[in-house]
Amino acid sequence: MGAGDGFVEVPAGRYALGEPGEERTRELGRVLIGRWPIVNAQVREFLGERAAAAHEAEALADHPATGLTRADAEAFCAWLSERLGRRVRLPTGDEWEAAARGGDGRPYPWGDMFDPERCACAESGWGWTVPVDAHPAGAGPFGTEQQAGNVWEWVSDRGADGWGAVRGGSYLDTGWGLRASRVQPADPERPTNTTGFRIVVEEGG
Repeated sequence: MGAGDGFVEVPAGRYALGEPGEERTRELGRVLIGRWPIVNAQVREFLGERAAAAHEAEALADHPATGLTRADAEAFCAWLSERLGRRVRLPTGDEWEAAARGGDGRPYPWGDMFDPERCACAESGWGWTVPVDAHPAGAGPFGTEQQAGNVWEWVSDRGADGWGAVRGGSYLDTGWGLRASRVQPADPERPTNTTGFRIVVEEGG
């Protein structure tokens, strides 16, 4: 799973987004988004000697990279942009949600009903992160995986107070907390063991 591999297309179109009772529709352009969150092996290559023990552990190489601030995630994007010769960035919250919910506005990437067998969550009892390819049956309508549970994911949205936003829930969250419409405010300067990120690659360079 190379850093430049594993992208899926979210087609241009009009998407139903937002929490129940706060629904909205958004017209979005086509986007190439990571099939999986960025993993420890990729961050280890980026950080080099600054990599944390979790990033270096071979047993966790294919687990989502955590312990990163939003600035760390953005720095990874800048580094990978240079390597690929194309702009790499965090997805917007709307892009992330559209990838998870598809054209029918489903609450979970796989459909209407919560299923703990399709994700790493409190109900499934994993108790820690799992490899990003551990739940292919939890894939979304366009092919993204791990958009429910495992780790929260930084998106590019910024609040008026300067705080950031994370999406998707983690292995500690229950089914209600893993809805694709859920947005959690997050301190962009605080790294946690439950937050990672996935990326978008722009085709125009």
